[in-house]
Amino acid sequence: MKTALDLIAAGDLRGKRVLVRCDLNVPQDADTTITDDGRVRASLPTIKALSEAGARVVVCAHLGRPKGAPEARYSLAPVAKRLEELLGAPVAFATDTVGESARAVVAALTDGQVALLENLRFNVGETSKDDAVRGAFADELASLADVFVSDGFGVVHRKHASVYDVAQRLPHAIGGLVQAEIEVLKRLTESPERPFVVVLGGAKVADKLGVIESLLKLADTVLIGGGMSYTFLAAQGYEVGKSLLDADRLDMVKGYLAQAKERGVEIVLPTDVVVASEFSPDAAHKTVPADQIPPDMEGMDIGPVTCETFAAKIAGARTVFWNGPVGVFEMAAFAEGNMAVARAVVAVTKTGALTVIGGGDSAAAVRQFGFSDDQFGHISTGGGASLEYVEGKVLPGLTVLED
Repeated sequence: MKTALDLIAAGDLRGKRVLVRCDLNVPQDADTTITDDGRVRASLPTIKALSEAGARVVVCAHLGRPKGAPEARYSLAPVAKRLEELLGAPVAFATDTVGESARAVVAALTDGQVALLENLRFNVGETSKDDAVRGAFADELASLADVFVSDGFGVVHRKHASVYDVAQRLPHAIGGLVQAEIEVLKRLTESPERPFVVVLGGAKVADKLGVIESLLKLADTVLIGGGMSYTFLAAQGYEVGKSLLDADRLDMVKGYLAQAKERGVEIVLPTDVVVASEFSPDAAHKTVPADQIPPDMEGMDIGPVTCETFAAKIAGARTVFWNGPVGVFEMAAFAEGNMAVARAVVAVTKTGALTVIGGGDSAAAVRQFGFSDDQFGHISTGGGASLEYVEGKVLPGLTVLED
């Protein structure tokens, strides 16, 4: 795949309109204040490099899941403001995606200037499963540019107009962010330095069926926490009370445990858990052995003994992949498990191990705790895309860029 750096090195971008698909789907609070600007920061290097090369940079992205029509709470206006602050240069904002405002804003750009289009998903064509509808929107997007750069790794697993169809209509390349993601994930899946330790968390086993199966072929040790761990505990015959449970996946989980044993992969489950009377930040809570969860309580975090066990396993690793929180980190009383994992990952990163945080909630957790991105080897911007890459799935937004 051709890279943005290849285009820049060729020296033919000055004065060209370059449409850059970024992933700016940032979390916001009720007042639309950005609570984690990590994805905006991750998009900066490619945008800056194209701007400095004299390109007229047209950034496009989505935010949230609007239903193909404008919704004020999903406007990218706050993102445009933050992007402007981080770039230290004006960012023109189009109040639509391919309409009158977009055409006027793009036409007014001069060499090196940057613009951001309004939320792509305000147009039904962006996510349509109808090739003709999606293609018509892609035609309009492509008419705004001379070159396309794909730099939103978090969406490359989607066959969307701005990810897939536009690339068929314009000369194209991958941006630095997508390039870095691919390089890191190749190291994880093709030649991981061992021991390779995986930390898996998150709410449900069902969300990670494919990735669990793939990782059992790759990893040496898999540490399982979070909501999904209670299905694993239940598969061993333990009472899990009111904890999250994928009851219809119990047989599948038993199969994973058998596969791991057959392959010599160590699966480490919590031996103690923090349980609460209800899912609330100020709920009564206590620590109990993992096989003694009271029937009227639910698991909220891994316990202190499990924290030590997980940290020790991570400390001996040369490669670490962490995807999904091991507890309800948003509530202070149940954040210690994720804090312990984060500290352990930071420590092993200092030894030269490759450490990868698989985006999404895991990335939000470490930033909430005050860790900086450079304390880890790599923080992925694409949770779902990262998992599908690890599973070995075909990612439409990448295959379309292959020449």
